[in-house]
Amino acid sequence: MQRCAWVTDDEIYKKYHDEEWGRPVHDDRKLFEFLVLEGAQAGLSWLTVLKKREHYKKVFDGFNPEKVANYDDKKIQALLNDAGIIRNKLKINSAVRNAKVFLKIQQEFGSFDAYIWGFVAGKPVINHFKSTEDVPAKTVLSDRISKDLQKRGMNFVGSTIVYAYMQAIGMVNDHTLDCFCRA
Repeated sequence: MQRCAWVTDDEIYKKYHDEEWGRPVHDDRKLFEFLVLEGAQAGLSWLTVLKKREHYKKVFDGFNPEKVANYDDKKIQALLNDAGIIRNKLKINSAVRNAKVFLKIQQEFGSFDAYIWGFVAGKPVINHFKSTEDVPAKTVLSDRISKDLQKRGMNFVGSTIVYAYMQAIGMVNDHTLDCFCRA
């Protein structure tokens, strides 16, 4: 089986690529999960985050945005002391802050799904890249989404993070032309 060239031999990476990456996600809790994980990944490898994902799910209350939005200093300190996640104060505080904004967006649009997928009229952008080198780190659309999220009060949502988020939730399909997941 031919996969996108960025996939290593690590089973976690293969499973993520084969079963999740580039597949449309419309569940708000899953959309919040990827928002937290992409923010946590900033400056690190995605494989590092994937290996910690199950523990993140446990300590972040199943990525329930209502619960995360109400984390207090005691909970944040417990997260900072938890070696099972990326212990970066800015990233943890960002998850709490972004949860609050996420909830406001849900109220305004009826769901985060309606908001985020509205940028592509509910349909994934299907790209036609021959190789991983052709895939951009960001686009005009990720710039627009990033600016809107930041205007609403989110952080750790720069254009590069947003583009990776768009790939993760299937808003864009960047599987290369030779990848078996392309279809």
